[in-house]
Amino acid sequence: MRATAILCVKNEGAFLLEWLAHHKGIGFTDFLILSNDCTDGTDLMLDRLDEMGEVTHIRNGGPYDKGGIQWTGYKRADKHPLVQNADWLMTLDIDEFVNIHVGDHTLSALLDALPDADAIPITWRLFGNAGKVNFQDHPVTEVFTRAAPEVMYWPWRAFMFKTLYRNNGAYRKLGVHRPRAPVDGKVETTRWFDGQGREMEKRFQKKQIFSPFGRPNYGLAQLNHYALGAMESYILKRARGRAVHEGDLLGLDYWTERNWSNVEDQSIRACDPLRNSQLARFHADDTLMNLHRKSVDWRKQQFNVLMKDEPNRALMGRLLMSPPARAIPPKFAKSLFAHAQSPDRS
Repeated sequence: MRATAILCVKNEGAFLLEWLAHHKGIGFTDFLILSNDCTDGTDLMLDRLDEMGEVTHIRNGGPYDKGGIQWTGYKRADKHPLVQNADWLMTLDIDEFVNIHVGDHTLSALLDALPDADAIPITWRLFGNAGKVNFQDHPVTEVFTRAAPEVMYWPWRAFMFKTLYRNNGAYRKLGVHRPRAPVDGKVETTRWFDGQGREMEKRFQKKQIFSPFGRPNYGLAQLNHYALGAMESYILKRARGRAVHEGDLLGLDYWTERNWSNVEDQSIRACDPLRNSQLARFHADDTLMNLHRKSVDWRKQQFNVLMKDEPNRALMGRLLMSPPARAIPPKFAKSLFAHAQSPDRS
């Protein structure tokens, strides 16, 4: 089985090796990674990993089409042999970790549990900041262990998913959350199963980017989403900009919707042995580790540079003052959804 993960990155070298080691450990066989405008050495790390045979690295330089950097990258990836010849495909971000709960915690175990699946939308589980101020060069999955409740009713973005799907010709293009460009006559035969093991409605074959809310979604697998990280890292994330919504600066709104620290969840630690065997190989390469250390140093220095600007200082102050998110009672969440779905009578 060939399972290809596609990743777009900019200035994420400090987190690259953990992410790569984890996903290699759980069974992704190929990695197509596109970098753009890196100043922290992420691109140089990827060049080295490419030389080592660990990934395939493409520099995703401009010009970019109107969809932005990430969409341009996916269009390039669509044509690549690692995508075209894969059995299974999944697009991921550097702050997303596939966390499989069944069997030996590998992709094979998940696919064995869902043998009839053509697509498996794996729902986010949002991991909050939990009061961490300073960036640490330590595995994200070990530092951030407080997460959203298993069942929530708001915000709808908490239930977004990324899709692991069979490359059987039913879809022509990669997408951020799900495959795109469905092929009539083929897509209607696909079967979608969620991370709880339930077969999903036909509407998921062609649309929808979030799971039904108010029910468990993580029985077989979840997607750990470390969208915030330490407060220092959030300031750098704001400066880097968003991959899709390039014009939107991250602020307290994005932070508030994702800063969930209600529940302790260390289930991903079951994958530590799978990850560590891969990390050991990376750590043995002096060239790669020197580049990693330079990326870590860059991150610390860049935070000090950014804090010279008042908007960044103001945001940092607001982060320090802001409490974790709290769950909205179901009746209020349902009211919000009802307003969103009601016709405009103005």
